[in-house]
Amino acid sequence: MATAKGLKTKVGLTFRYAPAMQYMKELISEGFIGDPYIFNGYEQNSQFISATEPITKVDLVPETEIDEIKVSSIEGYGAPIIDLSMWFMGSTLKSLVGLLYNFVPYRTMPSGEKIRTNIDDGDVYIGEYSNGGFCTIQSSYVTVNSYPGLEARAYGSQGALLCRLGAELEGQQVLRKSTSPNAHEVEYIPVEIPDKFYPPEYTVGEPWPSMFYANLVHNFMEEIVTDSDENQGNFAQSALVQEIINAVEISNRERRWVDLPLQG
Repeated sequence: MATAKGLKTKVGLTFRYAPAMQYMKELISEGFIGDPYIFNGYEQNSQFISATEPITKVDLVPETEIDEIKVSSIEGYGAPIIDLSMWFMGSTLKSLVGLLYNFVPYRTMPSGEKIRTNIDDGDVYIGEYSNGGFCTIQSSYVTVNSYPGLEARAYGSQGALLCRLGAELEGQQVLRKSTSPNAHEVEYIPVEIPDKFYPPEYTVGEPWPSMFYANLVHNFMEEIVTDSDENQGNFAQSALVQEIINAVEISNRERRWVDLPLQG
């Protein structure tokens, strides 16, 4: 409907708007890594690793004590790194195989009651890109890490880029690059993020949520007021992300590879 009406849309795929991620995309588009080969992506922290600390997110509690695992982390945490995996590699997936896992089977309610929470609090999948190459993607609520806990690694025929987002990092983000094909000379060196990738009025030391969201909002406003067809992170992109999440659920339930796009 949005396309038919000529409307631009936007979804909160927050982490593609981190300055380091925006610059990583530009470097890949300019050919820095050459032909893309492999993407590794992680989005995880230890927010819900404790079985005794009362949970605060309602969607972590299934409506009933179900036997079949409920999708949770891969959707609640994994969506942005799934988005980045397709954006960086310039391709959708043609097949995948995935696993959903429940590491903390019982969690404490605010009342103090412990209930069975058969949710995906850790997951992983291997995907094969339509244009060649593959990815591995992992998300988790129970992996020791800081917020927002993202890491993106892109490897190609000419080089590699590694980007991390984390509250413990200086500037809350770091981008590293390597261009040496010789195994004995490989060195990953820090990359300075150009000022143009930061939001207007950014101040050094600003918390990552405001920095990333400011970029998202500013980008959407720019897209709306310009005549360009550019519209990143839109409804169509998010539908592709959701399709991958659905495919991982099918793969886990039926213990098999699943082809994309899904049929029916």
